[in-house]
Amino acid sequence: MPFERDPYPYPKYENDINFTGVKPRQSMRYTRPTHLAQNDQPWNRLNDCATLASIRRSVMYYDEEAPKDSLDLHLKAMYDHHLEFLRKKNETLFQRETLTEDHGRILKNRVREAPPDFVLEKTQLREWINSQKPSIHTIEGTIESHHNASTNRGYSRKHDGGFYSI
Repeated sequence: MPFERDPYPYPKYENDINFTGVKPRQSMRYTRPTHLAQNDQPWNRLNDCATLASIRRSVMYYDEEAPKDSLDLHLKAMYDHHLEFLRKKNETLFQRETLTEDHGRILKNRVREAPPDFVLEKTQLREWINSQKPSIHTIEGTIESHHNASTNRGYSRKHDGGFYSI
């Protein structure tokens, strides 16, 4: 049974069958072709300066410290069977680059900035000592609730004479 209604909404898109004409082309935004414009700055600088990730993707990259197989991966792991017995399998394969900072390899193009030295003389620490020792059984300053230790299962009176309520 054919449908009387067209299931596709308006406006109808043009296709190869009902193509009505040539649409105007976009105007060129740049005057120079791409292969010549890439020799100008800043594109030339961006193309010539390789990142660590792009160097590692290169065909000519070789890392002599990288593990060559599963045995090397297990041997270079930080896991010590005598000190860390019965660790989970993923914890036995943690590498030195993941856990420590003194592995000697450059992993990112970032310069490590040393944290500023902490000088205790510059910071002024003040110590306050209470002149009288308060009792640990006092309820002054506590948050009022029916669960306080001073209440009698929620039926004790407040300081102002009222009852605690839930």
